[in-house]
Amino acid sequence: MTAARLLIIGPQGSGKGTQGVRVAEALGIPAVSTGDVFRANVKEGTELGLKVKAIIDAGDLVPDALTGEIVRDRLAQPDAAGGFLLDGYPRNLGQVGDLDRFLDERGAPLTAVIELVVPRDESIQRLSLRASEQGRADDNAESIAKRLAIYESETAPILDVYRERGIVDQIDGVGSLDEVYARIQAALAARGIAAS
Repeated sequence: MTAARLLIIGPQGSGKGTQGVRVAEALGIPAVSTGDVFRANVKEGTELGLKVKAIIDAGDLVPDALTGEIVRDRLAQPDAAGGFLLDGYPRNLGQVGDLDRFLDERGAPLTAVIELVVPRDESIQRLSLRASEQGRADDNAESIAKRLAIYESETAPILDVYRERGIVDQIDGVGSLDEVYARIQAALAARGIAAS
């Protein structure tokens, strides 16, 4: 069986957080979401949390160096030794290089990248719904548009790097949670990555 060192990627509102947790649980690996780490720090009012809150409230992204440090620390934990699922990192070409160096030192490169493909209007609709249901201040129309533009200009290009390596599986992210999850499972199984 192939080790599950995964990255899930897609525009905000693509369902990557929900699907990522589900995939990670099925495979018995930790889901490492930079967004969750940041939100936990904000909620706890830590020094990092206060910095992150100011950045996120402005609709900006947390700087690469800070994000990379947090991710490397998390991937060095014992529970990630047998595999992991990254969500929200890497999000640009600089972070890809940083992650590659870290994983190469460990002799443990990514084995698959799950790309959730969702039309822009669908992402916006889902984020607007989430904002009204969860009251998330970072899901207003202006910050949604800004984050989607950053995704399209900075994050989407990293997929080319992973496509060259032959590890990207494009998954249609439109449909029920179960339908999308079944598509992800099938793609991973084709790579020899399946729940034991």
